[in-house]
Amino acid sequence: MADTETKPDPVAETPSTEPAAGEDKPSTLTDKAASATAGVKDSMFSMFGGGPKKEKREEVDDVNEPSGSSKAKKAEAAEDDDPEKAEPDVEFEPVIRLTEKVETKTNEELEEQTFKMRAKLFKFDRESREWKERGTGDVRLLKHKENGKTRLVMRRDKTLKVCANHYVVPDMKLSPNVGSDRSWVWNAAADVSEGEPEAQTLAIRFANSDNANQFKEAFIKAQQENEALFKSE
Repeated sequence: MADTETKPDPVAETPSTEPAAGEDKPSTLTDKAASATAGVKDSMFSMFGGGPKKEKREEVDDVNEPSGSSKAKKAEAAEDDDPEKAEPDVEFEPVIRLTEKVETKTNEELEEQTFKMRAKLFKFDRESREWKERGTGDVRLLKHKENGKTRLVMRRDKTLKVCANHYVVPDMKLSPNVGSDRSWVWNAAADVSEGEPEAQTLAIRFANSDNANQFKEAFIKAQQENEALFKSE
């Protein structure tokens, strides 16, 4: 029995060029190159802010939405309608009622000022044997309008507390303070600045020698006028 030669099946040996089910057909070289070029362009555009133009979405305003002023007006109207939110009209009565101005008497109402000068006053303390400052203010000579007598009055600044108050009597003597041409020292037998008559040794200092000399002239003149009045009593 002759061997039967088996011939290959040309259909079976020839590789199939058809893609399998579910697979895409392979692209040609031209299509692949075009696809690669487009990818590079898109990357470059996106790198430098390019790329396909984006469509701007226009927001449509709600025509029914009220404006800011309309909202405020509606809110105010709502508060007016709500009695709980309305501010009460309350009137407060003063706790203390101010009375009429009361005039304070200084016992200077019947006197006229004949001299005034700013200075600093000192008092000699006999216990400590040293000078102590009494205050800074205006030293004044006040002449009574009825009896004509002149007294020396000095008040501290701001507080207006009396730091010197006595008549300018003939036996007082102004002596220059040691080493100063703008200050004077004298003894007052009855200074009543503390309430009760008290003997005091006082010293006064002015800004300059001219002011000190003006004070001395007015002081001596008051002494002379008072001397005649005291003798007539």
